[in-house]
Parts: sequence; C-alpha cells; structure tokens
Amino acid sequence: MNSHAFTALAHIPILVLPVGPIPRAAFEKYAAEIRTFDSIRLGDIPAGVKDERARFMPNPLSSGYLYLSYPSHPAPPRHLPLSLFRPSHFTLGIIGVAACSSSYSLASALDQFENTVLDISPEGSTFPLAKVCFAFEDEESAGSTGLGDTLSGIVSIPSVMGNKKLYIGTLLADLCSHILAELGRVYHVLESPVGNEYLNSALFPTLPSPSEMPLSLSSANLGFTSYSSQPELDSSSFATPNIQIKRSSTAGPGISHTASLIQRQSTLGPSAVRKRVSAVGAVSSHGRLYKVLGDFFLLAGRTEDASLWYTEAIVLFKTGQDPVWHASVLEGMATVFVLDAWSAGQGLQSSVSNNGIKEPWVDIYEQLSQAIVLYNKAPVLSELSQDHSLLALTYCTAVMRQTSLLFCTWSTKGWGALAFASMLQPGSTSYVQKTTSDSSWTNLERLSIVSGVSRSQIANTVSQAHGPWLLHLGPHERLTILQYMASIYSSLGYRRKEAFILREVISCIMDLIVCGREEDDLLRKSDVGSTGTGNRSENGDEVSMAGKGAVSVRQNEILEGNQSILKLLVRACKVLGVDLEAVGVAKAADGISSEVGSGDSNGSSVEDLEGLTDAAKESFGWPELQVGVIREAIAVAEALPASDPLAVARISLSALRTMHFVLASSDQYHLHQTAGRALAAMRRRGDAPAVEYWAGHPIMSLALLPLALHRLPIENLFSILTATTSTTNSLLNGITDPFLYNPRKSSGPQGKNLIVQGEPIELTITLRNPYVFDLEIQSLLLSTTGVEFECSPVSALVIPPNTLYPVTIVGTAKTRGTLVFRGCIVQAPWGAAREFLLPVPTDADQNLFARRQSAMKCESGRTKYWGLDSRPWEKDGRRLSTLLPSLKKPPQFLQCFVVPEQPLLRIRWTSLTHGAVMLYNGEESTIRLTLENISALPIDFLRLSFEDSTIGPAQEALSEGELSVFETYETEYDLLHRKAFSWRNEKEVTNILPNQKVVLSVTCVGKVGCAHGTVHISYSQVDREHEEQVPASVFYTRQLSYPVTVTVYHMLECHDLRLMPMVDVDYDDIGHRASNSVIHLLPEVDDPAEWCLFAIDVRNTYGLPFEVTFEREQTGTESAAISSTVPPGSMSRIMLPVKKFRLLDDQISQPIPTLSDRQFVVGKSKLSIEEEQAQRELFWYREELLKIVSARWKETNGDRHGDLSLRQQRLTLPMLKALRTDVVQVDLTLVVDSSDGSPQELDYIGGKYIASPNEMLYLRVEVANSSLSPLVMALDLIFDPAEQVLSEGVLSNLAVGKLKSEETKTVEVPLCFLCAGRFEIGAEVRIMGSLKNSRAGASRICISVREDG
Repeated sequence: MNSHAFTALAHIPILVLPVGPIPRAAFEKYAAEIRTFDSIRLGDIPAGVKDERARFMPNPLSSGYLYLSYPSHPAPPRHLPLSLFRPSHFTLGIIGVAACSSSYSLASALDQFENTVLDISPEGSTFPLAKVCFAFEDEESAGSTGLGDTLSGIVSIPSVMGNKKLYIGTLLADLCSHILAELGRVYHVLESPVGNEYLNSALFPTLPSPSEMPLSLSSANLGFTSYSSQPELDSSSFATPNIQIKRSSTAGPGISHTASLIQRQSTLGPSAVRKRVSAVGAVSSHGRLYKVLGDFFLLAGRTEDASLWYTEAIVLFKTGQDPVWHASVLEGMATVFVLDAWSAGQGLQSSVSNNGIKEPWVDIYEQLSQAIVLYNKAPVLSELSQDHSLLALTYCTAVMRQTSLLFCTWSTKGWGALAFASMLQPGSTSYVQKTTSDSSWTNLERLSIVSGVSRSQIANTVSQAHGPWLLHLGPHERLTILQYMASIYSSLGYRRKEAFILREVISCIMDLIVCGREEDDLLRKSDVGSTGTGNRSENGDEVSMAGKGAVSVRQNEILEGNQSILKLLVRACKVLGVDLEAVGVAKAADGISSEVGSGDSNGSSVEDLEGLTDAAKESFGWPELQVGVIREAIAVAEALPASDPLAVARISLSALRTMHFVLASSDQYHLHQTAGRALAAMRRRGDAPAVEYWAGHPIMSLALLPLALHRLPIENLFSILTATTSTTNSLLNGITDPFLYNPRKSSGPQGKNLIVQGEPIELTITLRNPYVFDLEIQSLLLSTTGVEFECSPVSALVIPPNTLYPVTIVGTAKTRGTLVFRGCIVQAPWGAAREFLLPVPTDADQNLFARRQSAMKCESGRTKYWGLDSRPWEKDGRRLSTLLPSLKKPPQFLQCFVVPEQPLLRIRWTSLTHGAVMLYNGEESTIRLTLENISALPIDFLRLSFEDSTIGPAQEALSEGELSVFETYETEYDLLHRKAFSWRNEKEVTNILPNQKVVLSVTCVGKVGCAHGTVHISYSQVDREHEEQVPASVFYTRQLSYPVTVTVYHMLECHDLRLMPMVDVDYDDIGHRASNSVIHLLPEVDDPAEWCLFAIDVRNTYGLPFEVTFEREQTGTESAAISSTVPPGSMSRIMLPVKKFRLLDDQISQPIPTLSDRQFVVGKSKLSIEEEQAQRELFWYREELLKIVSARWKETNGDRHGDLSLRQQRLTLPMLKALRTDVVQVDLTLVVDSSDGSPQELDYIGGKYIASPNEMLYLRVEVANSSLSPLVMALDLIFDPAEQVLSEGVLSNLAVGKLKSEETKTVEVPLCFLCAGRFEIGAEVRIMGSLKNSRAGASRICISVREDG
C-alpha cells in the first residue's frame, strides 16, 4: 500500500503518468501542479447523471470534501482480490500528462495513453474507473500543435492560458464526478442477488468478468465513455428491477430469500458457474454489501452516510462469521470519526481542549485495536497462499493505521487541528518533520508529556506488524511495511530498533536483487539455448570460443540505487558500534590529507596523545554481533549490481581499522584478502580509485637522533669574546644560581635542537603494526616545513605482525633557518598517501592528558549511560566536554635550528699512553695534544675547559647547603685554587687554518680523589664577515673532548699542628723532639715573647722516602726553611719559629667570605656574638698563617716534586693566643741593687734568670699600650710557688692607670726568694670596664735560684 495516511480509506487514488516524449522536468512541473489539489469541495463536483450512477454524487450545497491522493505506481495484480474489500487501495483514476508539439499530435498522445493504461491495468480488473489525458502545449510550439482538434479522452491545455490551476481543478472535479458515477454503477451490480452472491463467495471476492455473467451487461453510452476502462454494466438485464435498499437494524436491504433464490435459478445456468460453484447459490448476508456501501460513501466524502452503513454492517458482523470484513468496518468507522473531527476543528491552530478524563483518540485507538485482534485471529478457510498474503497485508495495514494515529497525535503535541492535518495528508505539512527533527531525549520526552502519548506506546503498537506473517507478504509489501516501521523508530529516537528493522529492509532488497539476477540469467540461458550458439561461463555470461581463447560478455547492470543501500547499511551498522565509513575514497584534488596524532577521535592536540591507544578504547556492543554484521555488509556489497568492489574494500578496511582489537586472526586475514581482491578487480577494470589510509595510526614516535658530541653545535653569546675569563664561572657552573631554589629556572625554555647546515642528520621513526598479518608500507616520507630538507623516501617496508618497527631516515638541511618536522607521509597498500602529524606534547598537554585519563578512570563504572549514549565516542563527548577545557593553542612540532657550517677538529696525537697519567699528590705533569683542522673552514676561536671527578661531589655538597660557612669556603677554595687540569698558555694558539696542526699543553696536578678528568676544547669560526650572522648576538661552537684517566698516590699526611709561645719552649728538649735542624734558627729569636713555635707531624704512607721542606715567608723577618727526610712508614716532626703578629680589628671583624655569589642559609646551630667573633678570628689568623708557612716535597732518589697542602689543618684558641700579639705589651725584668746603689738586671741564661736565695730583688713590670685608643688597665702578679716567695704589697688588681696609645708605664714590686729552686713569675694585664675583664696582655719568666748564684 502506497499511502500510510491514517485516512487513506477516504482517499481517491489518482495515478499521474507521462505520455509520449515529454521531458522529465516538464512532466515533474505539470505533475506538481496537479498534485497541489489534495482535496476538492463536494460542491464543485458536477452532478451530470440522474440514474443509478448518481447514488454517490454529492448534493450541490454539500460542505464536505473529496480527498485525493497521488500514488507513484498502481497496485500490483496480485492485490486484485482486494478490489471490493479495499477499493481505496487501487487506482480509481488515471491522468496522463503529455507535451504536444508540432511533431507530436493529440491523436498520437491519445493512442499512446490508451496503450499505457492497458499495459498497467491487470486483466479482469474493475479499476481504473475513469481516465483522462491532459495535453499541455509547449511554449516553443504555441499555435502549431493542433490543440483546436477535439478528441474524446484527451483535454488540451494551451500554453497561453492565464489561470491553468483553476482549469486543472475543474478537470479534476470532472474526473472525480465520473469516478463517483462509476462507483454507483459498480454498487448497482453488487446490490443485485448475483452480485451479492459473488461478494460473499470468498474471503476476498472480485467481480466476475462479463463472460462469466449469465447475461450481457452492456448498456447504453453514458456520454463520456473514455473515462471508463471496463464494459458498461447494465442492471436492466437482472430479473428483479428496482430493488429498494431499506435500512433495517437486522436484515439490511429489503431482499427476501425467496426472491433471491428465484433470481439465481432463472439467471444462473450451469455453464455460467466456473469458479465459485460452491459459493453461488448459498444464502448470503448483506453485511459485506453494507460495508462496501460505506466504503464508497467514504470515498465520496459523505461521512454521515458512511457511518450509517458501517453501523448496519457491524450489527450483521457481530455474529463473528466474517471477522476480516468486520475488522475492515471498524477501520472505516475510525476514519469517519477523524474526518468528522477534522471538519469540526478545521482552522484551529492549537489542540482541541478536552475537559473529560479520557482522551478523544482513545475510542479510535480501541476500535483499531479490536480490528487488529480480529485480523490476527481470523481463520483462513481457503488453502490458497494468496489469501494468507492478503490477510497479512490487511493486518499490517491496520497496525500502521493505529500507529499513525498515535504518532500524529504525539508529533503534533496532542489532539487537534495539526494532528488531523497530519493524519489526513502526511505530506501536506512540514510541522511533523520540524518537530521530530530534534532527536534529543529532552525534546522527545517533552512531546510525550505534552501529547499524553508515550514513545513506548507507539513503539509497542508498531511492533505488532513485525512477525512471521511478514513472510506471507510479497517483497514489495514487506519492504514497504519494514520501511514504515524503521521511519517510526527513527522518529521516536529508538536507533537500535531502527537498525534492527533496517537490516531486514536491506535483506529484503537484496532478495529482490538476487532473485531478479537469477531470473535474468535463466531468461538469457533460455535465449542462448534456443539459438544453439555460444557457451556459458560459470557466472552466466556468454562466452564465445575461438581456438584456445575465450571472450566473456559482461552484463551492463544498472548501478542506480547502490549508494542508497550502502547508506542504509552504514546507518544500521553505526548504531551497532560498527563504522563502515572509517575509510573513505581519497580525492585527487584534495592532495595529501593530514591527521593529527589523536588519530581517529576528536582532533585536538590532546586527542593525539589518545590517538596512539586505539586498542585501549572502551569496547561497545557484542563483538560476535559486530563481526556478523561486518560479514553481512560485505555480502551485501558483493551482491549489489555490478558487485561494487569499492564498497567491499571500504567495508573490509574500515572493519580492520576500527575493530581489529576484537577481530580474530582468521577474520583479520579474511578482511585483508577480501579488500585486496576487490581493489585488484577494480584495477583490472581500469578504475582504481585510491582509498584513504586505513592501517590506523602507524607512527608511534619521531625522534631526532643526537649528533655525535664532537659534531654538536653549542650556542654562545658574543659577549663572552670580550668578557674576562672567569674561572669561577667555569668551575662553579653547577651552583651559579645564587638561590637554592629558583622556580623560574625550571620553567625556562627547553634546549634547542641544533643541526649544522650541509651535514647529515638521522631521525628514528617507530612504526606500529597492530594486525596479525604483515603490514606493507609502500612509501614513508618526512613532512617538513621551513628550510629546505633533502631526504630520500623509504619504500617497500614490511612490518611484522603486532610489533613496533624502527626506521632510520637520513637527511640534510640545505640552508640556515628553522626546520620543523610535522610528521610523516605514509602510504599503505591500495591507499593514498596521508600525512600523520606528530605534535610534541607540552606540559599543558601532558597535564590535560593526565586529567583526562584520571577523569575517565574515575567515571568508568560509576555512571550508566542508556541507549546509544553508551557508545565510546558519545560517552567521551558527554563526560569530558564538561569536565575539561579544550586547548586552543596550535600544536607544537619537533623543531630544529639549522646553524651555519662549522669547522671540525680532531685529536691527531697525545703524549699520554692509553689516555692515562699517574701522579703523586701535589705533583704536576704536562699533557700535550696535537690538533688538526680537517674542515675547509678556518678556526679563529679556541678555548679550553676542564672537568674532573672531584668537581661533581664538591658542587653537589655545595648545592645541598648542609655545609658550614668554614667548610663551604674550603670546598670552594679547593675547586678554584687546586684545579686538577689547567691551560696556562691560553694565547699560544689563536688561529688554525684548514688542514693545519697545532700542539696544546695542558697541566695536570695530582689531587687526592681525582680518578678521571676530561679536557674540553671549544672552537669556532667567529669572524664571518662575508656571511650574515642570524641572529647577530650569538655564535656557535663545537667541543672536542679528550678523557684522561688519573691515578693519584697519597704518600704524605700532615697531623697535629701546634703553635707554642717561645717563652714556654724548653730549649734543651728541642733537639730530642725535633727531627730537623731547628736549632740553627733559634738565634733569630731575639725576644721569645714576640715569637711562637710552629710544629707539625708529617707521616709517610708510601714505600719510598721523601724529603719535606717547610718555608717561612714573613714580613719583618728573613726567610727560613726547614728540611727533613721522612722514611717510609715513619713520622717526622717539623718545627719552625714564627714571629707573632696581630691583624687589624677591621679585618678580623669581617665575615668569612664566599668565593661564589651563592646565597647562604643560616646555620642550624646559632652562635653567640662572642663565639662568632672567635670563629672569624680563627679563620683570618689561619689564612694569614698559611700565607706565611708553606710546604713542598721531593723524591729522595728522584726528580719528582710537588706541593704539600696544609689546608686540612685547623687552628684552635690556644694556638690563636700563641700566634697573636697582645694588645698590651707586658715586659718582666728582675733587677737587683748593685754595690753602687744603681739597679742592675740579673743574668739571663738559657731562657731563665739566675738568682740567689734570700736576696732582695725587684720585679720591674713594663706595660705598653699597643692599641690606637687609651686604655685603663689593672695588673695581676702570679708567683709559683707563692709560699716560697716574699713580696711587698698586694699582688692582684694593681692599678696601672690610663695609658694612651704607645704609652708605657713601669711598676716595681720588691720580692725575695726564700729557698733555692725553680720559680715562675707571671703577669697579666686586664682592661678595666671591658666584657668579663678580658686579659689584654701577659708575660711570664722563669727563675733558677741557686746558692752559687
């Protein structure tokens, strides 16, 4: 059934046909003008006749409408039994459209029209009831077409006619008038006893042909015979004229059974009964007659009369003897109700208000439900399969009519004028399409709430049409019903049910194609067999044998419609999670397409981090079902006319691309081979379009292999050429940042990729094959922008199954500038080249990717998505589009800077053997390196830098910040002043010409802990006046490194440093304890109070003896040196007199310096002011002592020598007191009165005074202020032993008074020794008012009291 309108039972179908050589555009134009008339007022229908044909003619003042429909094709002949059961299913009128010209006359058009009508009208059919041909005059042939001729059956329409639409409407009204008249004639035959018997003779009866009637049914001419396609039916031949049909609640028409029996006996002879012997002669009910009468009144637009006779028919059908016709009456009653409602509510723009509880459409729905039940339970007494087919068709039509009721109400937001319009003429308004175009869940549910009709109710209703009864339908009917069901499911948003029905639609279409091809092959075989010539190939093609060769004739099949079938296939498969359009056809005009690494998903630079994980995508659907759908799709594509090989290849490759992670190995092999065969077939035919790249995202990574270290260019600023060479920066490069933590340093730009112009570079591309078969890459080429880059493409690559395959490409940059590697251009088998972009993920991209992965893991399993929203791409778009912002920055790619050509050095010769050197600690050695310039460019910049194994740990300790201030200074001092390698003749080489050799001398010093080191030679051509330096602020150098293995022997160690005042030194014991000739230096000590003794132990841990020499270089004294030989395994003590000194207060108050610009952290142990001041004094006095005293060693039996470091020694407070000169000078002298009364100093021998017991002596104390400010001092005297000394006055807190700078004051104290022995006298001067009355000066003398003194 062509029309699915709810009120199709009230439509008069009119078929519009092209006649003659009319252009398609002209026919569509004229046919569109005709189809604009979807209804005609009953008042516009001309009456014309007054006999039985006027039964269905409207009254002149009728206000109803006659509804028209324009099917695209007539009903098939197999539906002929429905001609009386469902007259609206057949073409009641035919309109021919012809374009007349000077070469095509009206007579020719009329003849061709008559022949066309005969061809499309089935034999024995009552329809069409009327026909007419409209001849439109061509505008170019106006006046010469002979339209003035009058022919019966054709109406001419001149091109100059002003209002053609009005004229066409008049002609349509005239045609409808003749159709209604013919309906009256048909019913006049049916209401006769014989006609009623034929009407009740079968489940779906038809009128017999005139030859089967007992008498001739011809009648007089009606005046417009061209409208009728059947012989005239004359009721005058029947024996019972003027039978009056009177409505009765029980009996129907007033026809008695006796009269009916008499009529049958007098008119029907044995010869007249051929097919219905058992039916004719039985007592017949009038229910079917009333039902047909109601159908005809419904077609005539007279709903009141139709409702009247439908009611009478229902009364007769209540017995249940005829459920099929009963169900049809219920459908007619439902149609009458809608038409009456339409007439009552026409013109309303909103839904009709319903104040009752029950919706107005519920009664109609229940009537149709009853009709569906009757159709479903109706018994089929006949064994003819045709009855089963027609009954299934009527059942499915009733289901579609009930579905149309609900769908129109739902889509128009309730019961009202819009619903009536959509049920009356579905194609006359676009409101339904506009409302249902928004397939969002919100809109669909809103329609359900507003209309009161749920989507599930509509879906359950339409699902009644799907069942085994579809197998009884013909292919066209089955296809029509399935198409209607699919469209309903699509409008409801039920995509999966739509896909299920679409698969059946495709199956039905393919059955038609295959059956048609088989019928054609049988026909062609029969033709060939009848001629008796030629042979047949296996596929049915004709083959002509000529010798050994054979020529096959390939059928030229029509390809129109293939794409539509494939679109249905793609739509159905996509709902099931299978994308058959993942691989398209590459267009030559588009060039090379590009794809960012996100691969197949959403196209952001983040989607490229995700595009490499195709196999990790979340699965959707049943893999077994999806694999089965793919096989069906390939079978459909292969069965299409001309066996579309391109579609087969695209489907196979799309399945490989999107579903390889769920496909079995055999399926992958099969799809790969199927695609290869299909594309090979296209190439054989001469049509081989390239498909898009299908093998997923093959590029896993693109990396630039680092250049060799001796070829790597290094960027430098021009400012280093003029700046003074800083050793600090070169050695403390690990801690140049003055801050312990600098966040800006970590966020700075990454290192640049520098390559040299004209020199080859290597790039590694990692390819991936996710399939189980060998993947062939026909071509692989780098995609670059910027400067010119020359590289040869890689071809004929075969990647093993499920592996990562690295490929190395060598290329050369031809000019200077920026070179950007966007990705690779890859060409797979049978495919077009495609550019795959590989952006370099930034920190923001990686952060977004991490957040996206975290969000996906967090949401996985937590949220349930219903329907098709559970598909991975739909799910990702819903959950990530709202959670994460999208990056709008352009992607960043691998970028290289091409620098100008650079010279190249090599080390031709060295003085070391195997690059190793062995030294003693502190020993120096010279390493000679011979360099050769092997390039064509001169070198005018040469600089050496060094590193050794001691630098790294020292820098790490400094960077940790756990060292004290003193330890930090010592570590930095060791890095700066005790370097393992150095280049002392920096200006010995300035230029190196091409192919020239030079010799460099590097000094290596033995340093404990140094195991290896490296000599770095940086060189470049700075002067490029003939070239434009871009940018001008930098230049590029290369670095040549020479590693050296160092072995240092630690043979001498210094221990136990001591500083003792000379006044405390026992000269007699010096010769026994010292192992050097310190005795000859003692005469230099004129005043023991001004000197101290430097003593240290030296131990030899090596197996050879060494001679150790300590030297003293002190201002105000002569240089002195002490030498001593230290045997292996022994220890020697070295003593050396050092004159005391005192540093200025400004110097010792300065903090301990740092040799770098590093920021220090406050120490963990907080010192007091006094402790901090003492620490500073110890530091500065130690530094001054190390400047005065130095040490060196020499091999006893050899020439090797070196320095001995004393920086491991520490200075203590007692040592500081011994080394530092006091602020106040205290001088003690013992005097005695001579015989003449003058004071005389006692004898001073061997560092002590010689005195006699019981002799009056005087202790003279001279106090001198050596500071720059006046001081108030007090004196304390100490005698040991005090009990054997007799003195006058007090011995403590003797007031000295205030002494100015450089002022001296003498204090005398009488005393007497009471016995002989050894005595000591000490004096201490304190500054009054200072903190804790600290000592400012002290002195001590020794006295030997003897009887002979």
